[in-house]
Amino acid sequence: MKNRKNIPFFTGISCVTAFIIWTILIQTIDVQPVGVNGTAIGFAALNCWFHNLTGTNMMLYTITDWLGLIPVFVCMIFGILGLMQLIKRKRLLQVDKDILFLGIYYILVIFAYLIFEMVPINYRPILIDGRMEASYPSSTTLLVLSVMPTLIFQTNCRLKNSTTRNIIRILTTLFSVFMVFSRLISGVHWFTDIIGSAMLSAGLFYTYKALILSYDRKDI
Repeated sequence: MKNRKNIPFFTGISCVTAFIIWTILIQTIDVQPVGVNGTAIGFAALNCWFHNLTGTNMMLYTITDWLGLIPVFVCMIFGILGLMQLIKRKRLLQVDKDILFLGIYYILVIFAYLIFEMVPINYRPILIDGRMEASYPSSTTLLVLSVMPTLIFQTNCRLKNSTTRNIIRILTTLFSVFMVFSRLISGVHWFTDIIGSAMLSAGLFYTYKALILSYDRKDI
């Protein structure tokens, strides 16, 4: 059992390390001025090949932008749950530990998003409303893959009905796959942006999961 609980921790650390290495590689390997207005893009041959293959689909971009509100709604649900516990129990430390850490986790996700918005690694393949926007890592992909797994995790911890748990797990997984795939082929991000988001999201989530399991919560 102890070894099983260590798996999420090592997985999280490995994914964060992979993300750091990936970010460095993007800035050093095959960097060419092939982006909008001649901006430099790493893995240029791969990224340009994939972008030319998929083209640009602004309808998918718009759909996934709006559906990106669903993870925000999930965050709000757990925020309300934590607030209700705080009001009822009257002390912050009496709120369930997994909910407290979840709030910190969501803050870290937002912090990661803001960092890469302020310090762009590269820019999108196209202009958005006539403006250049930071592209790495994909913020929508980061939000979906960071938040939606916590819905499955919390559902498994808190709901007793296995049918309900399975339905939520399936719908959440299908939604996440649709969002990532649609974002990938919409043409508003480079291929390497999506990969970077997946690495960072996995690293953050598994680190959160490892922390919760260290408090002897139900092992998922």
